[in-house]
Amino acid sequence: MEIPFVKLHGNGNDFILIDEYEGERIPDDLKAHFAALYCDRKFGIGGDGVLFLLKSGDGIRMRLLQPDESEAEMCGNGIRCLAKYAFDKGYVKSPCTIQTLAGPVNLKMEYDEDGDFMAEVEMVPPVYDSPGIPAKGKGDFHEIINGYEVFAVNTGVPHAVVFVRDLEMVDIVKAALPIRHSQFFPSGVNVNFVAVTGENTIKIRTFERGVEGETLSCGTGATASAAISHRLSKTGHIVEVETLGGPLTITINNGAFMKGPAETVFSGTLSLEE
Repeated sequence: MEIPFVKLHGNGNDFILIDEYEGERIPDDLKAHFAALYCDRKFGIGGDGVLFLLKSGDGIRMRLLQPDESEAEMCGNGIRCLAKYAFDKGYVKSPCTIQTLAGPVNLKMEYDEDGDFMAEVEMVPPVYDSPGIPAKGKGDFHEIINGYEVFAVNTGVPHAVVFVRDLEMVDIVKAALPIRHSQFFPSGVNVNFVAVTGENTIKIRTFERGVEGETLSCGTGATASAAISHRLSKTGHIVEVETLGGPLTITINNGAFMKGPAETVFSGTLSLEE
């Protein structure tokens, strides 16, 4: 059985994309195992997740299966990658709406004068109330966990935000794990460490739930970090977010908007036994 795939990335957050617009290629009960196998960087293609593009009415739908075989509700970098592929294939035009487990997501896309693909994504509106994150407690989440002051918000998936003076002084994985698995977060949580570097600039590093490690970039994490920074008056409503993989622009104004690139890396074919 021949399975075509495309590898894409958004600021170094990389994905394998399987096109199921015309029909199923990987059975639903095997999608999670497929992601675990082929996201492996030694024995598979390598990636932070597998994007499945499906037809949905007159539009398209995104599913994201992760290396730990879980399914994410939403992914900011992933949806830009899927949008680029769909735009290039002619499945969608700009603007468009892509269905996700977190709800419909609106996007605008274009190739700039240098030929680079850019997308502006209307992100899922941030949810600050603890039950909606979900997190234990009421109102805005603010707790001390393992010595760190932790804030939280849901931007399509749950995110914890921790402000630090110097990102280089933090062992990201060691510091993130007690927060990632804290009893305060019944569904687990992504963990962002944030350094405010200017009036409207921040640097972040993100430990992603599902990947179970640090990624070069996280779109929902950048949105969460900017949203909390703005809510605490550490930045204005337009925030330049520097991730390890590159910059994203987040606007917090009657919702949240993320602007950033996506690139196609390569395509290929998998030969699988039935």
